Amino acid sequence: METHPKEMEEDEKIPESKDLLPSQTASTLCISSRSESTWNAAPRNKWDIYHKPVIVLSVGGAVFLFGVAITSLTCLTTSNVNNTITTKKVFKLCGPAFLSLGLMLLVCGLVWIPIIRKKLRQRQQYHFLQSIKSFFPC
Repeated sequence: METHPKEMEEDEKIPESKDLLPSQTASTLCISSRSESTWNAAPRNKWDIYHKPVIVLSVGGAVFLFGVAITSLTCLTTSNVNNTITTKKVFKLCGPAFLSLGLMLLVCGLVWIPIIRKKLRQRQQYHFLQSIKSFFPC
């Protein structure tokens, strides 16, 4: 025979109605799933909105150009000294790494800007729908 722990017996004594939340369907029909504070915030200027993608684009462009410079230097230079050969190998490895990292940051920044624009449009539509909702009560 199996013995149930005391915790299970106590849980079984609690009626199921206490576990369920009271129904509030009338008030939840018109409420958005997003928090009200982020949607009702004061309008911000363009720099506050776009500063993160602009920084990512700038850093990505700088890293990409640095990678181009290192890669082109390794292709253009010829080495006769043994010490320079190891340096050239390091540059051959670092050049493509900086190229790919810079390109990745550039693409992330370029994709981030349309996403922000879409969110701003959704926010404007939300405010428009809220004004209509206040005119026509639910």
